[in-house]
Amino acid sequence: MQIRSFFVTFLCFFSLLLNSQPKNDTKNFLVVLDAGHGGKDPGRPTSYGYQEKDIALDIALRVGELLESIENISVIYTRDKDIFLGLRARADIANKSDADLFVSIHCNAHNSEAHGTETYVLGLHRNDFNFNIAKKENEVIFLEDNYKINYKGFDPSSPESVIGLTLLQEDYLDQSILLASYVQSNFENKLNRKNRGVKQAGFWVLHNTYMPSILIETGFITNKTEGDYLNSELGKKEISNSIFEAIVSYKNNLSENIIYNPDELLIDTNKVIFKIQIAASSKKVALRSYNFKGLKILSRENHGKIYRYFCGDTSDYNEAQKIQAEAINAGYPKAFIVAYKNGIKISINEALKN
Repeated sequence: MQIRSFFVTFLCFFSLLLNSQPKNDTKNFLVVLDAGHGGKDPGRPTSYGYQEKDIALDIALRVGELLESIENISVIYTRDKDIFLGLRARADIANKSDADLFVSIHCNAHNSEAHGTETYVLGLHRNDFNFNIAKKENEVIFLEDNYKINYKGFDPSSPESVIGLTLLQEDYLDQSILLASYVQSNFENKLNRKNRGVKQAGFWVLHNTYMPSILIETGFITNKTEGDYLNSELGKKEISNSIFEAIVSYKNNLSENIIYNPDELLIDTNKVIFKIQIAASSKKVALRSYNFKGLKILSRENHGKIYRYFCGDTSDYNEAQKIQAEAINAGYPKAFIVAYKNGIKISINEALKN
């Protein structure tokens, strides 16, 4: 069975690039909008003359215009005109921006009269259907120059290659699913569209992102009725409004009071300070509560090529134990307490003596 879902054109991430890339210092909530396809990649052709790349771009620009009308929200587009972008180029745009969200917009296609909307997050393919979709979309790498060098070792036809990708997005899966759920709910409840659900599949283009990321299939352009709607002024307006409202709902759901210590902050006190180490990684992850399963009072230390992440900041050891228990319950089973005095790490035994 032929399956065309969506040329996912976004987000590969390399630690070397990340460590050398400038970060977004704005306090605005930053959304990267990715219009699928473009240029020599029009998307799956249809007998009705629709161009997926044109519909996706139109919707993305409309969503961006609506978002930019909201105070404290900024938008970056991977493309704002009809050009071809490889996966690496889209990855550079997303990762350099240090965005809060990545939203990729596409149209679906099939060799039947299938219809409805679905939104994808990165995850294990739950069945052959999802794997075939991911396989089809991962094959976009073959349109790029030097793909054998850029994607060395990755085989779109290999389940093992695909499964290996999914392990890198675990920290953002809950947030991605939340946003995807808002999108699908709006499509179903406000537009009366068929809800095909929030789904997971192993897309190469989603792996290694360090932000919540989704790919929206706005409908099937191979279905005459749905294709007409997606290509119409009304359809583009309603779809873009629904995506816009979902992003705003997601943003409003996030904690408004996120407190953290930046890398440069030194503890200048004679008191012993306890923190809870929750993770260590080569990736520099933004200190935002939703990136750390809802934990707050976040801080980060750089040790060579490794970043260590902490939550909590207290001089009360009993309180530190409570915060440790919260971190474990949140999904960090190996969380442990560390102690500092005058900005220097000391042993717990020494800290308790003080």
